[in-house]
Amino acid sequence: MSSALEREIAEQPQVLAALWDQGRTEVEAVAQAIRQREPRYVVIAARGTSDNAARYGQYLFGAHNRLPVALATPSLFTLYGSPPRLTDALVLGISQSGQSPDIVAVVAEARRQGALTVALTNDAASPLAAAAQHVLALRAGEERSLAATKTYTAQLYLLALLSATLAEDEERLQQAGRLPSVAARVLAESKAKALAERYRYMPSCVIVGRGYNYATAYELALKLKELTYVLAEPYSPADFLHGPVALVEHGFPVFAIAPSGAVVTEMLHFLEQLRAREAELVVISDHPEALAMAHTPLPLPADVPEWLSPIVAIIPGQLFALGLTLAKGYEPDHPRGLRKVTLTV
Repeated sequence: MSSALEREIAEQPQVLAALWDQGRTEVEAVAQAIRQREPRYVVIAARGTSDNAARYGQYLFGAHNRLPVALATPSLFTLYGSPPRLTDALVLGISQSGQSPDIVAVVAEARRQGALTVALTNDAASPLAAAAQHVLALRAGEERSLAATKTYTAQLYLLALLSATLAEDEERLQQAGRLPSVAARVLAESKAKALAERYRYMPSCVIVGRGYNYATAYELALKLKELTYVLAEPYSPADFLHGPVALVEHGFPVFAIAPSGAVVTEMLHFLEQLRAREAELVVISDHPEALAMAHTPLPLPADVPEWLSPIVAIIPGQLFALGLTLAKGYEPDHPRGLRKVTLTV
């Protein structure tokens, strides 16, 4: 019998399709509210996997909506009791459960100050949803596995739909509408689960991504840490070359997320440098040259625009983490020391 984790990875195309079919009315209402308020900047409050979705939001709203985006510092609201002024802000709270007190505190304080507040959550009856003026429901159904998968891609997809709707960009919305079928194709074609066996004894690695897929690097690193207990550290290539590259020697594993787009030329140069240092390269990409440099290539479809690529690029990473978990003999649905709902202040 397959694990809940594997079943939930497989459910992602259906979750994305449900958001496309049923969630756009909510997205349009939120976009209209944003247009009316004309916020000058965005603040996103999130933890864990949701924080990685927030990193995607930084690039998304910055590149396509020309809005500065900051990640909230919840301890200023809770432990220090000194929240920043949020005048003219759009404040997004992102949480699968909607339960974490620190994320709720950020949104509640932002609303008290008069900021426009929106919750992205899988529980429309959660404290986070109650604290916000508007709610975007993930529509992912119950997530039984402790490691989040379908709620993460749902968060990315909702952010993508909100950005495109806010910009009234019909071309981008049409591209987004094709994502559920593309995700289904990735799941059907990826060999990542089986290929993970090669890395059964890997104690540590780095994950590298830039631009929109900086978020993917962080999310894949998190999945490897929480499921396989591998010390996986995420970087942008620019940061990695400023010192941590000294880690790389013969056989050192480096995962690179390198889809076609604005950053691919720089990523190709980076991969060449790593190959010269004899790194063990695992590459998630649609670019033939990037895949050709990999010891373990994890191909992506070639028809996904870069701004949407994180939604499908993480799927081979999820499958790889699942395969490595099983290869190491661990239980994918019960990582040690973890709970489904983590309450932080």
